[in-house]
Amino acid sequence: MENCGLLSEKNEPVPLKSISVQVLVQDHVATVSSTLQYVNEEERPLEALFVFPLPADAAVCHFSAKIGEQEIVAEVQDRETARDQYDDAVSSGQQAFLLEESAESPDVFRLSVGCLSAGQNAAVTIIYITELSVQADHSLRFCLPAVLNPRYTPAGSGAGIVSEISSGCGSVPYTLSLSVHVSSPKPISKLESSCSLDPLVFLHSDHTQATVNLSPGHMFDKDVELFVFYQDTHQPSALVEAGVTTAPPGSLMRDPVVMISLYPEFPEEVISSLALRGEFVFVIDRSGSMDSMMHHGRRAQKRIESAKDTLLLLLKSLPIGCYFNIYGFGSDFESFFPQSVVYKQKTMDQALKRVKEMQADMGGTEILQPLKHIYSQRCHPDHPRQLFVFTDGEVFNTKEVLDLVKSHAHSHRCFSFGIGEGASAALITGMAREGSGHAQFITDTDRMQPKVMQSLRFALQPAVVNISVDWTLPDGITVDTLSPPINVLFQGQRTLIYAQLKGESSGGSEGAVTVKYSLKDQPVTNQLHFCLKPTEETGLSIHRLAARTLIRSLEQEERSGAADVEGIRSRMVELSVQAGVSSVHTAFIAVNKDSRQTVKGPLQQRRVQTRDFFHALTTPIGGKTNTVCHLYVMIHITSQKLIELEFKSHLII
Repeated sequence: MENCGLLSEKNEPVPLKSISVQVLVQDHVATVSSTLQYVNEEERPLEALFVFPLPADAAVCHFSAKIGEQEIVAEVQDRETARDQYDDAVSSGQQAFLLEESAESPDVFRLSVGCLSAGQNAAVTIIYITELSVQADHSLRFCLPAVLNPRYTPAGSGAGIVSEISSGCGSVPYTLSLSVHVSSPKPISKLESSCSLDPLVFLHSDHTQATVNLSPGHMFDKDVELFVFYQDTHQPSALVEAGVTTAPPGSLMRDPVVMISLYPEFPEEVISSLALRGEFVFVIDRSGSMDSMMHHGRRAQKRIESAKDTLLLLLKSLPIGCYFNIYGFGSDFESFFPQSVVYKQKTMDQALKRVKEMQADMGGTEILQPLKHIYSQRCHPDHPRQLFVFTDGEVFNTKEVLDLVKSHAHSHRCFSFGIGEGASAALITGMAREGSGHAQFITDTDRMQPKVMQSLRFALQPAVVNISVDWTLPDGITVDTLSPPINVLFQGQRTLIYAQLKGESSGGSEGAVTVKYSLKDQPVTNQLHFCLKPTEETGLSIHRLAARTLIRSLEQEERSGAADVEGIRSRMVELSVQAGVSSVHTAFIAVNKDSRQTVKGPLQQRRVQTRDFFHALTTPIGGKTNTVCHLYVMIHITSQKLIELEFKSHLII
């Protein structure tokens, strides 16, 4: 089998040798440490570029490189400053490492590794923290992405980092090891996975701690999904984390931070009378990428077939008398009916027949235009609009799509389905968040039905309105809520609130948070009392997730055209640097300034093999992106930096 992707002069991929991942799950928060081992097997210095996926809501909080016995820990800096420092280091022959987040989509990162000497080994470690989502079966889902799907980028879009992702083929030349440690106040019932696991080992008789490893021989040809089940699942809780005494007074990192986990319980009479009205608009991705397989394992079906199965199940479950319509989109879009029609036997039969005939034959993935068209349509009185989107998420303009959904949040709820492995978590979860709906990921047939029916139940629940959050705290303590205002609540679905606690208590040791809202004109109150004493052994994970949440809110302010854009950007950079977490305006930079000898000789630029955890960068030739090509870049640098670029490319058919 021929190698695919961007190769060395010896027709070999960049030699990433192994990936080692350690996951620490504490209740519903996971800290993930990934270490990449690779070696420059060429006879000259090497620069390697990697583009890879992370969960969309992850807080990247550590980046380091170990060369021999020397470890270089990166620091967070303003993005342009970090890039200049990286370029200066590489131009002077120093080893340097740069990690930056895509400006177009927060689930895509790029790692630049500069000036590795011939024969040199290096290990790069990335640590991030992420919240685990609650599934329809009450499990918590952890996903280690193996696949980062290419993002469709129309000509002239200037898509930046996301345009550097390419598809690939063939096997990967590196191995994966994964170990998981789970810790929770509640007993652990079981762990399930889409991959083969060694037996679960409980560390204590009360089953509150356990470890499990991925079975040897995993080829990393599909996402690694892990589902954690606890006993007495999902009760409201609060976690208070102490700050850092050396941080500036009054800063987020200095003060304690509380993470509130709420699981709203609606009155029984409301749940027993779910709405039988609504306008259900289904938007299904029919772009060419939907013709790909759901995953690279055996018995995988095509993404378009999975989307159709999901849609058929929903169509057969709608309440009689509601309105519905179905849109297919690619480079263009079309609808089954000119306008939404009444759901009855005749229209359902027509729709079922056309759904079964749908193919992935509509070109690129351009979702903006169909959404704009749908939002321009008049809503039906007494039939709240519920938008269901099915896509593999291969779009380049994620943030533009999210801004559009948010601007119409008052007129609809958005329920999104990520189809297949590698679906953009930023797009899928973002559309649901901005549209006050719920996100699901369909990666196989085993868990599809409960996920689909859960989303439909949520869509039939009446909208919660007039949501307010009130705090009751001892004298001397005030609170700054860091999370954006709550705009959606679903029965039994977790809602998180991050808040900064300021001041010192005059004696009280307990606080309370009260959430009030209206449901079908009925006032509802949920209250949680919590201890103000900080929890031990949480590190700074809660602070960093809170900082990530606040940074995302500031990014939305910046994109919405706020008056003080420079002030918002400055605050983002300050918060990112203080908390040590990534943002779109900062980057992690590490330079080996203690290297005894600078790297000499022409620098070779290489990209890692395209498929799975890390993805190659492609170069457009003649207006088209080649699936497979060689790209050799020889860079000649002087004090004025870049003077000459010499490209040699060869297309492999």
